[in-house]
Amino acid sequence: MAPDGERRARVALSFLAKPGDLVLGAALRARTATEVLGLVTGADANGDALLAGEAEDTALRGALPRWRDRLGDIPSTARLAAWQDSGLRLIVPGDSEWPTQLNDLGDTRPLLLWLHGSADLRLTCVNSVAIVGSRAATGYGQHVAIEMAATLAEKGTAAVSGGAYGIDASAHRGAMAAGGDTVAVLAGGLSFGYPQGNRALFTAVAGQGVLVSECPPDARPTRPGFLVRNRIIAALSRGTVVVEAALRSGALNSARHARELCRPVMAVPGPVTSEYSAGCHELIRDYGAMLVTCASDVLGHVGLAGDGVGPAGPRSGPATPRDLLDPVSVTVLEEVPVRGGRGPASIAVRAGVDLDTALRCLGELAAAGFIERCDRGWRTRRLS
Repeated sequence: MAPDGERRARVALSFLAKPGDLVLGAALRARTATEVLGLVTGADANGDALLAGEAEDTALRGALPRWRDRLGDIPSTARLAAWQDSGLRLIVPGDSEWPTQLNDLGDTRPLLLWLHGSADLRLTCVNSVAIVGSRAATGYGQHVAIEMAATLAEKGTAAVSGGAYGIDASAHRGAMAAGGDTVAVLAGGLSFGYPQGNRALFTAVAGQGVLVSECPPDARPTRPGFLVRNRIIAALSRGTVVVEAALRSGALNSARHARELCRPVMAVPGPVTSEYSAGCHELIRDYGAMLVTCASDVLGHVGLAGDGVGPAGPRSGPATPRDLLDPVSVTVLEEVPVRGGRGPASIAVRAGVDLDTALRCLGELAAAGFIERCDRGWRTRRLS
């Protein structure tokens, strides 16, 4: 667990810098959060010496003034305590609940995360898939998202999404309907709860899964904040599925983050006439996204195959009695005509087998109901 001083410093910095700030991320590679905060507040007497003459600190030197302008935004201890009393909890790198896969984000790794919910974030995200898509989803897209999330939940795989209308909400609801866990990563603060029309959904997610945000609890979301948030969705999960997205959909940004993290990117095809699937088709056509149509496809691609789910690859329809025949019997059956009839010797020649083999196969095929005798020899039996 991180020391209390580091925890407090990260909280303070989260009110000074915007989420995903590359300058702050780079500074934290070389310094502790306490040291960086000391540079901002001027409490570090050696601050100027630390920065003087270091080319890599040019950006940091330029960022300090704008961070100092926000020092008045740092909340009081009482305000932080009130948030935690309301059910929110705070985790930072080094805590047992911190998902270590977030470290793959490098300098854009979140400073901290605010959580609200009954599930353990790290354990939930060990087996998880991001399901994202358009807010203005069609009935087709919502159906696919619900069914996919529910089936994944039945296989022990959590659904990670952004809590928005449309595909996001459908994914969360599908997972919960199947009794599974779900993670909603919000672009604003958890107390603010945007979109407010999904407050009932957020309450349900907190009761069965976990709500996540890197923003201060009462922060309103910003337009850029939605795109910055998407990196967390991609990093938390083993792969990202875009169910439905227009060409300019923010869901494509999640796919880009997943691709940069070398995580599987998948897309669900839709009608070629639907603008809401054009983004999915572009991902498949131009960016190498894997085409998926069901949860089995997804599990195979992310290496989380559950019971009865094999690796991704060609699929066939339900097995038929003919599928159970041995290759020689299939070859013989292919030479038995549907109309008229054919004698055993002719069938043997056409099938390329000897007469004894042909007679044996014909007897077995007749017993299994595939063929029947007729005046001219054997013919295929009409199935009712």
